[in-house]
Amino acid sequence: MGLNTLSGRFLILTVIFVMLAEVMIFVPSIARFREDYLLLRLERAQIAALAVLANDMIEPDVEAELLDSAGVFNVVLRRNDSSQLILSSPMTAMVDERFDLRDAPATTLMMDAVRRLFDTTPRVITLLGQPVREGGLLIEVTMNTGSLRMAMIDYGLNILLLSAVISAITALMLFVAVRGIIVLPIKRVVAVMQAYARAPEDARTVIMPDSGVQELREAEEALASMQTEITSALRQKERLAQLGGAVAKVSHDLRNILTVTQLMADRMEGSADPTVQKAAPKLINSVSRAVNLCESTLAFGKAEEPAPNLSQVHLSTLVDDVIEGERLAAGSDSVVMINGDIPKTLEIRADAEQLHRVLSNLVRNARQAVAATGNEGSVFISGIEDETEWCLLVRDTGPGLPPKARENLFTAFQGNARKGGTGLGLTISAELIRGHGGRLELAGSDETGTCFAIHMPKQQEVR
Repeated sequence: MGLNTLSGRFLILTVIFVMLAEVMIFVPSIARFREDYLLLRLERAQIAALAVLANDMIEPDVEAELLDSAGVFNVVLRRNDSSQLILSSPMTAMVDERFDLRDAPATTLMMDAVRRLFDTTPRVITLLGQPVREGGLLIEVTMNTGSLRMAMIDYGLNILLLSAVISAITALMLFVAVRGIIVLPIKRVVAVMQAYARAPEDARTVIMPDSGVQELREAEEALASMQTEITSALRQKERLAQLGGAVAKVSHDLRNILTVTQLMADRMEGSADPTVQKAAPKLINSVSRAVNLCESTLAFGKAEEPAPNLSQVHLSTLVDDVIEGERLAAGSDSVVMINGDIPKTLEIRADAEQLHRVLSNLVRNARQAVAATGNEGSVFISGIEDETEWCLLVRDTGPGLPPKARENLFTAFQGNARKGGTGLGLTISAELIRGHGGRLELAGSDETGTCFAIHMPKQQEVR
């Protein structure tokens, strides 16, 4: 047990505090001892004086013995209006001080005791007191303080020794109690944390709160909650890493397939069929986006997500392209109307490919949500701007998002609102918008529909 441990420091502090408490009561104790000592001398002097009064004729040697027994030089007793010297003996020195013990305040007694304790010179004092058992009006004696100081020193040493013993016993008992109640449970928590750090994915290392001390139990419960969340997050990240590896492999092979498809679509552009000529550019654009998406997936799997390539984008043209693509995907018999209202002059500084991916994802989610109801509905895209930012709104007349989807909206694999969804679309979209220095947020969702807002600053800082 070292002094830098909790038990060692608690032991030292206990000893110090007990000693300080004893020092605080030492002065009143020594003052009380001095007062009792002086009162005892007065009582003995009174007994000797009464013995003399009972026998008028007393031998000098008997008188000296009475004074020596009382520890005084002389005794003056006032029984009526006059004082009478009852006993006396020769004095070797003059009287230095005069003390009256009748109704003396506690502060005066303590100051006199401390002064006597540190005064090494024996002094002759006159002492006044009240006779006991109504033996008179006043008793006055003269005595030497040498024996008083020695008695006070002996009493003080006994107090200090007793204090040391009490401190040792108290510190030992508190040490054992603190070690059992606090130190050992803390060591157990530390051991659990060390075991968990070695294998955080092992659920067996999660602490089981069982402390009887409220504060320690709260700490154990907080630690258990944190360990559970970390273990769950590690498992999810491990699954995501495995999924990322599988997606990267699929994207690699799909990119090769789409490259061939892109070459075939390029040849279709030269067809004389008007329908083919009209559809070929959109097919080529779609295949190009698919190829870019595969390449981006591969780059993301390598933690090499590229920064947005910013340029001036005609927002109305981009939105029209998104709307037309979603209309083709929905089919001619779709009950969902997809429209937009973007000013023709509105230009936005963004990565056209990434913004197209975000809008396509939002419109597709909105279209599928409305179509799932089986009723007619609509999806509407609008855009506004102010002095600091552009804002794009995607509204639908669907049933609204369920509470669980709203709570985990931008969390992968948890924010899916429809059956079969993965919840990755909104997560990726939010990440792409953050890359522009903006934010994607849910503006509102209830039984009348859902609205997503894309906020993008006009001055992006791209690193």
